[in-house]
Amino acid sequence: MAAALCIGQAAASAMPSAGYEYRPDASGGAASGKSGFGGSEQVPVNVARKGFFCPPCITRFPPNFVRQSSIKARRNCSNIGVAQVVAASATDRSNPAAVAAALTSSTQAELANIGNGSAVVSADANEALLESGTSLASAGASETEKPRRSKSSTLAVHGGERTRRPKVQDTLTIPICQTSTYTFKDTAELIAFQEGTFTSFEYGRYGNPTTNAVEEKISALEGAETTLLSASGMCAATTMLLALVPAGGHIVTTTDCYRRTRQFIQTVLPKMGITTTVIDPADISALQHALEQNKVSIFFSESPTNPYLRCIDIELVSKLCHEHGALVCIDGTFATPVNQQALALGADLVLHSATKYLAGHNDVLAGSLSGSKQCLSAVRALHNILGGVVDPNAAYLILRGLKTLDLRVKQQNKTAYLLAQNLEAHPKVCSVLNWILKCVLLRGVYF
Repeated sequence: MAAALCIGQAAASAMPSAGYEYRPDASGGAASGKSGFGGSEQVPVNVARKGFFCPPCITRFPPNFVRQSSIKARRNCSNIGVAQVVAASATDRSNPAAVAAALTSSTQAELANIGNGSAVVSADANEALLESGTSLASAGASETEKPRRSKSSTLAVHGGERTRRPKVQDTLTIPICQTSTYTFKDTAELIAFQEGTFTSFEYGRYGNPTTNAVEEKISALEGAETTLLSASGMCAATTMLLALVPAGGHIVTTTDCYRRTRQFIQTVLPKMGITTTVIDPADISALQHALEQNKVSIFFSESPTNPYLRCIDIELVSKLCHEHGALVCIDGTFATPVNQQALALGADLVLHSATKYLAGHNDVLAGSLSGSKQCLSAVRALHNILGGVVDPNAAYLILRGLKTLDLRVKQQNKTAYLLAQNLEAHPKVCSVLNWILKCVLLRGVYF
């Protein structure tokens, strides 16, 4: 990091003043001569000797700071610029191939000398690093280690926000891309997009940069290949069932289930010849019988259920359903990815009402469906037709809420556990419905 700071300042010594304020060092040296602020000769920088700030004056800032015109902003750039370089490196805006292309052979040679403790870096080298969004540490980093799955707390903050970021910004947080349509540079680019050789957006109903960031973050939390964000949890559930259950198909669901979902399954789907078997969440024999007697398309249940918080054996249910060619979709709204990962237990799809814990602030409606690309392709195609899209502002609110998901859920687990303990000890309380708390404790999430 010290090298990164010194490089930016050494490169700055070759640049004209451009209206920036020059502050002399503590020894009172003047800004004159070839080694001064307006000189053309570059100043050698000894990283090991000078430390973090050398020379000790503000001389040049990253290009995007030119837009900050206030004197106060420019005076603060010595500290803000450091954060800018670190943040740009952390967000991985460019892939290694793009970084290599951005750096010329001469620039790469200059960077190679940094490890020796002394280097003179030109303005071109500094520009290349700034344009590529890569720090000196990351430019020479080794990529021999295989990536490991991060903790849910880390994924909740950074997941989905370090890749495929919009090209129009350099912000640390994802912007709200409030647009319904997108442009193409020319006809050739449009044709390439239609042929799948060029990645972009076309129309708001088919995708949005802000929404995509939410989808990738939820995918990271759930360990899923892809995620589809919808206007509500009910929108996600109804679109999924309409897309994956054919006319004349059969659904197995549970008695303890959100009433609107049950209402859709038992009153709307029968109009398409779709039949349903309703079983107790813990009745495995009833599930086995339903699978043997019907050509079941999908098993759908919440776990924990709403409102009694009953948990099903996802691993066993998935095994039985897959033996009979049926898909398994679990509504994990109450559990969240922090307490339960249904896909890892064998489910094909996991659904969330993002309105609840994922967003976490009671100010947005949304739903999500995560799973394999193969399972979600049909759902996404129907979603594009029905049009149950999330507004970019709502998507941004979900991004904000997801960053504190791990902290909120773990604290809620502790609070609920203590509440259940006190209620069970109260002489006027007969029993407490705390299956979910026991499940959480068994998985070690509470601790």
